[in-house]
Amino acid sequence: MSKPHYETYEQPQYDPYGAADAAYDPYRAAYGYDTVGAADGAATQVFTADEFGGAERHDRTGGIAGSSTPTQAFAAGAVDELPTRVFTPDAFPPGTFTPDPGDGSSPEASLPQPRQGGGGRADGRAGARRAGRRRRGGERPEGLRRLVPQALVVAFLAGGTSAFVANDKAVQLSVDGKSRTLHTFADDVGELLADEGVDVGAHDIVAPATATALASGDEIAVRYGRPVQLTLDGQRRNVWTTARTVDGALRQLGVRAEGAYLSASRSKRIARDGLDLDVRTERTVTIMADGRSRTIRTNAATVGEAVEESGVTLRGSDTTSVPAAGFPRDGQTVTVMRISDREEVREELIPYAVHRSDDASLPRGTEVVTQAGREGARRITYSVRVVNGVRGRPKRLKSEVVREPQPRIVKVGTKVKPTAVSGAEGLNWGALAACESGGRPGAVDASGTYGGLYQFDTRTWQALGGTGRPQDASAAEQTLRAKKLYAQRGASPWPHCGRRL
Repeated sequence: MSKPHYETYEQPQYDPYGAADAAYDPYRAAYGYDTVGAADGAATQVFTADEFGGAERHDRTGGIAGSSTPTQAFAAGAVDELPTRVFTPDAFPPGTFTPDPGDGSSPEASLPQPRQGGGGRADGRAGARRAGRRRRGGERPEGLRRLVPQALVVAFLAGGTSAFVANDKAVQLSVDGKSRTLHTFADDVGELLADEGVDVGAHDIVAPATATALASGDEIAVRYGRPVQLTLDGQRRNVWTTARTVDGALRQLGVRAEGAYLSASRSKRIARDGLDLDVRTERTVTIMADGRSRTIRTNAATVGEAVEESGVTLRGSDTTSVPAAGFPRDGQTVTVMRISDREEVREELIPYAVHRSDDASLPRGTEVVTQAGREGARRITYSVRVVNGVRGRPKRLKSEVVREPQPRIVKVGTKVKPTAVSGAEGLNWGALAACESGGRPGAVDASGTYGGLYQFDTRTWQALGGTGRPQDASAAEQTLRAKKLYAQRGASPWPHCGRRL
């Protein structure tokens, strides 16, 4: 703190008349109150009546160097030599100052007189001292009354200056990176920010806290919060940061930016109203394709982009084990599936239907096939998917009938069978059957022309009223048809075995 300046009144130095080498001067003041501009003492200011009022005003409007408190410093020479003020009688208003004449005769009587002839040197000194005491005795009471108010004013101004200097604080305020030095009378950080019009919200940072008391030399920092719409590796969230750049926000949020994709430059400044920021960190992804494994580091946004970065090309219906539009996670394994779709056409048989109808003209137990059945054909188209060489289950796409099936029509006899045939009874039909077929109703010769117990050809069998093939008919029906043939032609139809009848 700088040395205070106060208005100081010099105390007179005692200098008696008795100096050995000094000549006697009857008009020399004993204690130097009337000495003006003494060469070996502090400078003395003499005020007249016109100057007195101006000096007081000057005292109130002046100032101490380095302080804003008004006062007046009187320093005519060195710091240790302070000025002395001397006021002439006419400097005071009429009636306020009356010189003490000493003996009551005249003002001049109070002044020291020259020594008279015949007086000793000691008498001259004593007289001078007495004259000085008389003069001080007459002037000091009135002079003190004048000096006391001025001293009080000086003390008040000095006290105000001390209080002003004590309460003033020089602090450094940084608001969002803009720093300035301030002088303030605020008691704490919150009061300082209010005085400076700095509004802070819930997401802003003030260091030190607003309740912290202020002292000269303190540094106060204010950082405004900024909203950031952050999409980190596909996850969207709202965050606040006091950083002023994208790079600072990433460091503050603890986001690893090395090798990451950023939707905005790291040096981009974040405005007070915030920023939308998309960040994709670098991840390790393994791609399995065509029997090979590829591990890459990528910041791709989708699985499809990661597969493409690995050098694998998807063709046609190829796909991946996870959706291609999904976000690739760190450590994830993605399998590429080679898919081929093909169509296959197959023909399938359509079975024919059998329609049976009763026929009263036919003996009971007799069935006559009037229309042979025929199977139809159907053409079916299938879709077959092959994944990584593995054939999948066929999927039916369409079907068309190439040939309609033809139903089999059968007439079933309901007529009662005759029990005998005239002219054919009493013969050995069993021996004939044994000779022709070995007694087997379903026997067929090697050429396939003749069949049954009696080896009928199909034409003869049907002419006798039989239906279908003879070998398919019962033994009783075959014997009945053989009797009818014998009645018509005798044993000639069986040239080798007919004699066994």
